[in-house]
Amino acid sequence: GVDLGVVDQIAKSHRWWDGKTGLAERFAENGVDAQSELARHWGGLSERLMGFPRHLSQHPGGFVISRGKLSRLVPIENAAMAERSVVQWDKNDLDSLGLLKVDILGLGMLSVIRRALAFVAGQRGEPFEMQDIPAEDPATYDMICNADTVGVFQIESRAQMSMLPRMRPRTFYDLVIEVAIIRPGPIQGGMIHPYLLRRQGLEPVSYPSPDMEKALRRTLGVPIFQEQVMQIAMLAAGFTAGEADQLRRAMAAWRRKGGLGRFEEKLIQGMRERGYTREFADSIYRQIQGFAEYGFPESHAASFALLAYASSWLKCHEPAAFLAALLNSQPMGFYSPSQLVQDARRHQVTVLAVDVCASDWEARLVPDPADPAGKTAVRLGLNMVSGLQQEAGWRIEEARAVRVFADLRDLALRAHLTRHDLQVLAAANALQGLAGNRRQALWQALAGVPERGLLRPAGIHEEELVLEPPSEADGIVQDYKTLGLTLGRHPLALLRASLAEKRFLPAATLRGFANGQLARGCGIVTMRQRPGTAKGVKFITNEDETGLVNVIVWPTLVEKQRKEVLDSSLLGVYGVWQSERGVSHLVARRLVDLSWMLGPLATTSRDFA
Repeated sequence: GVDLGVVDQIAKSHRWWDGKTGLAERFAENGVDAQSELARHWGGLSERLMGFPRHLSQHPGGFVISRGKLSRLVPIENAAMAERSVVQWDKNDLDSLGLLKVDILGLGMLSVIRRALAFVAGQRGEPFEMQDIPAEDPATYDMICNADTVGVFQIESRAQMSMLPRMRPRTFYDLVIEVAIIRPGPIQGGMIHPYLLRRQGLEPVSYPSPDMEKALRRTLGVPIFQEQVMQIAMLAAGFTAGEADQLRRAMAAWRRKGGLGRFEEKLIQGMRERGYTREFADSIYRQIQGFAEYGFPESHAASFALLAYASSWLKCHEPAAFLAALLNSQPMGFYSPSQLVQDARRHQVTVLAVDVCASDWEARLVPDPADPAGKTAVRLGLNMVSGLQQEAGWRIEEARAVRVFADLRDLALRAHLTRHDLQVLAAANALQGLAGNRRQALWQALAGVPERGLLRPAGIHEEELVLEPPSEADGIVQDYKTLGLTLGRHPLALLRASLAEKRFLPAATLRGFANGQLARGCGIVTMRQRPGTAKGVKFITNEDETGLVNVIVWPTLVEKQRKEVLDSSLLGVYGVWQSERGVSHLVARRLVDLSWMLGPLATTSRDFA
């Protein structure tokens, strides 16, 4: 069971061992304790590996600029991807040499916003671009303050949602701070609660000195941004501009904290010499250590806040366009398509099923059949159908553009669909307009399509065979299996009577509970989070037919009921309801795995460290 590399090292250091005889036996023969010897070698090898790169990789959006030919300055090798090359030095070496490295940041939300704006422009019949989104819209900020931010950029996480009702952003700069404050730097530096208390008027805004007011006025005396830490180092600790820039580099995003140690003594001593308290100096250093994990420059936070505001405005005023854009930009974000659709429907967005007679490959906007006055609905795309290839979806679009499909045979022949194509479409109930319910459609699809075109089995006419539609529960199971979501009733609506017998209450009822009230909730687990700054606390999001419930599981309960925490698809929670300043949680005291109640329904959660 010993690693071969270690065995090789031991063989070289002990000439009496031939590398073949049992290691423990040869150790014993020579009076050496095998366990301690192995530990010593493991320790030595580990120390030698400290600081080495974990792996080599190609940056998807980084490039290096030099005045002359780059290969004369830096060793370059071919990457695994064809016609790509990799610079063999890391970013720190390039920086020391004075070469310019540029990273291009790719964000899925940019695609969402572009697609949503195109939908809005199409509906309005005129161009509508980012700059056309009204600034400082009160309705958008109302939505944000209510933490109604499922699907929007940056402020959709559980931590952000719990922060929004307390911080209550009303201006763009409030959003800049909101984006930056839920980061390891401010969290580990203990800056969140002081900022909230000052913003809510529960604590006076004060500054350690007039110099500090220059750096911290815009954030109520609490350092939040990287630039502020640099200003403090210069104003309070006597750093030169060059030293402050070195500090910035040392605390850059994703940099290991090992490079910060050389600044600790100078920073703290410099602040003490200028009359600042040890407590303040230590808090600043903790902040810097947090930035070494991940912290935001103010300019970065402002750029992200712009996207957060734009996506929030679209969700507030153009929810159908926003949903369609989100579905067409998957995978991304915290929430699955099922959760996004459920949330949109709770906001009165009509979502129409996948249908070969109406759906394109991607989701699109169509007139709402229930609202002739002009409201738009979202028609789900064929890309939702599990197992359907894009080329088949495109062929369906092209054939339907020529003329509508007469029947299943016409669809199969003109779109050149295989038996497999028809089967997956039937299973997803996408053939209902041509062949009836999914059982009827599946029977016709199985009638025989050896290569191309639909063939009727000898002696059997599909019009003579009538199959009963599946039950509501079976239909929902098939929806999740083939589409990953359902447009029927939420699964827990079918289980509500059974859950009520166990005294589990829906999310809508729990939201009316008083702070500290004993409560029972149950829902499908849609998300699990255990951030490194949470000190072992597990956050679980449960969903039922009326909405979401955030569940807090303390570390002791996580260890005691690990199986329920990690494996449950349907989780019952006995606990205490917490509700303060618009933020609500169910603090778990006991967990029950009720996944068996879902039967064959297979649901998945999005789990984050």
